[in-house]
Amino acid sequence: MGMNAAYRGPEDCPSVIPVFPLPGALLLPRGQMPLNIFEPRYLALVDEALKTDRIIGMVQPDADNDPNASAPKLYRVGCAGRITQFAETGDGRYLITLIGVARFRIEEELPPIDLFRRCRVSFEPFTSDFTARAGETEVDRVGVVKALRDFVDAVHVKVDWRGIEEAPNEALVNALCMMSPFGVREKQALLEAPNLKSRAEVLIALTEIELARSGVGSDSTMQ
Repeated sequence: MGMNAAYRGPEDCPSVIPVFPLPGALLLPRGQMPLNIFEPRYLALVDEALKTDRIIGMVQPDADNDPNASAPKLYRVGCAGRITQFAETGDGRYLITLIGVARFRIEEELPPIDLFRRCRVSFEPFTSDFTARAGETEVDRVGVVKALRDFVDAVHVKVDWRGIEEAPNEALVNALCMMSPFGVREKQALLEAPNLKSRAEVLIALTEIELARSGVGSDSTMQ
């Protein structure tokens, strides 16, 4: 597929993709993920993607894996991203940016090429991912923003509230999920939420749990 490719449905996506297992890395449809690539196998993965359709599957290793396993088991759901920016650093690294296309379910893992992993995948369970801003009107935006305010107040960081106010619901929810400091299991729950409304609800619940653990009340306000 050439430059400026359009992905309108599962039929536009490859059935076999290289996968990049990375704990804590959450890519969602139309989200942007910068990556610093330096391991030889992932340099080879990027080379292969650039020669074909520029698609890479981001997927987390299963949180219940043996930490010493050479090829950790993968979660069955990941998200495909397309390389939209690429740069060589001069010291053997690649700097790339992925734009999320759609989620996929792993059907089977295939023999590796050049040490990187490949999977046969299906995009059919996630057809709604191909429609931008699907389900935005059902999102509890007030609840999402309140959870963000409580969290920001607890950790004392600055936020571009004007940008938050102007962001569409899909961009807001997905960006907050991708940037969230949660663990592998929590990130996977956000990824596997069936729709945007559910993802927002999971995000709010996880934020409230995190605040409760840290002993910060949920009625905090920004000054």
